[in-house]
Amino acid sequence: MALPIWLFVVASVIKSAIVLGILLTAVAYTVWLERKVVGHMQNRWGPTRVGPFGLLQPAADGIKFLFKEDLTPPHVYKPLYIAAPLIAVIFALTSIAVIPFGNSFTFGPLTVPQFLWPFWPFRLEMPFHWGGAVIGPYSIPLQVTDVNTGLLLILGVTSIGVYGVALAGWSSNNKYSLLGGLRASAQMVSYEISLGLSLVGVLILAGSFSLRDIVNAQGGHFWGFIPRWNIFIQPIGFFCYLMAAYAETNRIPFDLPEAETELVAGYHTEYSAMKFAMFFMAEYANMITVACLATLLFFGGWHGPIFGPPILQALLPVFWFAAKIFAFLFLYIWVRGTLPRFRYDQLMAFGWKFLLPLALVNLIGTAIAVAW
Repeated sequence: MALPIWLFVVASVIKSAIVLGILLTAVAYTVWLERKVVGHMQNRWGPTRVGPFGLLQPAADGIKFLFKEDLTPPHVYKPLYIAAPLIAVIFALTSIAVIPFGNSFTFGPLTVPQFLWPFWPFRLEMPFHWGGAVIGPYSIPLQVTDVNTGLLLILGVTSIGVYGVALAGWSSNNKYSLLGGLRASAQMVSYEISLGLSLVGVLILAGSFSLRDIVNAQGGHFWGFIPRWNIFIQPIGFFCYLMAAYAETNRIPFDLPEAETELVAGYHTEYSAMKFAMFFMAEYANMITVACLATLLFFGGWHGPIFGPPILQALLPVFWFAAKIFAFLFLYIWVRGTLPRFRYDQLMAFGWKFLLPLALVNLIGTAIAVAW
C-alpha cells in the first residue's frame, strides 16, 4: 500500500536522524578502531586511558576539538578558507542518503480507535474493524531515499568533495597546503575515471543504476552453494574499484595529499579546531561510503545466510550488511599498517598506465560476454 504523504515525511525524518547518528558514531569509532588495530600491529596498545579499552577516546577527542581555539591566519582568503571544510564534510555525509541497508520494514496493519479519529492526520477511508479503522500495512524501505539512479548520485556528490580539498589548499596561501591541494585534485580526478569504469561491468550485469536492483540481482546461488555476488563474476572490476577507492579517499598507500613527512600535513596545514576535525570527518565518512558501495555492488549487499526465528529474519540482513562494511574498513586499516607510501610519479603512472587500461579491458570483456 502506498504511503500517505504525512507518514512518508515522518518516516524520512526518523530515518535521516537514525542514519546520520549511526554514520557520525561510526566515523568516531572508525578512528578508535584504526588506532587500536594499528597499535596492536606495531606491538603497542593504542588508546587505553579514557574509558574501558579507550572506548571513550572519540568523545574526548571531539570535546577537545570543540573547545580548542579556532585560529584563522591573517594571510588566508577567509570566505573559501571557511567554506572548504564545510564543502568536504557536507558532501561526504550527503551521499549516505541513497545507500540501502536492508529490504524494507512493514508497518501495520494498525487499528485506529474511534476516539482518535479527530486527531488523525488524514481522512479515514479504511475498512472498519472492532470499532476502529484499519490502516496499512505500509512497506517502508530501509533507506533514507530510494532513487532509481542512486549510483550516479553517489558518484556525482562524492566527486564534488574534491573542491573542498582543492579550495582548502589554495585559500590557505601556504606553499605546503597548495601542493597538497594540487596533489589531491590531480589524484582524485585521475582515479575517478578508473573508479567509474570499474563499476560499468556491474551495471551491465544488473541492467540498472538503482542500488537496490543491483543487490537484488545478486540474490541466489551458483550451483546451489556459491553466492551470486559480483565479486565472483567481476574480480578485475573489484580490484580496479578497490585501488581507485583507496586513491579517492587519500589513504595509504595513496596519501600523497597529506604526506606528513613531505608537506607538514598538506592541504589542512593551516587549519585548527573544528575546521581541522571536519576534514577528518569527511575522510572517514568517505571511507564508510566506499565500504557501503563495495558491499552493495560486489558482495551482495544485505544478502547472507538467513536463519533463526521470523523476528530475527528482519534484522539479520542489516547485520550482514554491517559485518561486510566492518570487514572492508578493517582491510583499509590493515593496508595502512603494512604498506609504504608511493612516490607521486608512481601514483600517477599506476593510475593512468595500469589501472585505467585494466578497467577498460574489464569493461570490454564484460560487454562481449553479456552480448554473447
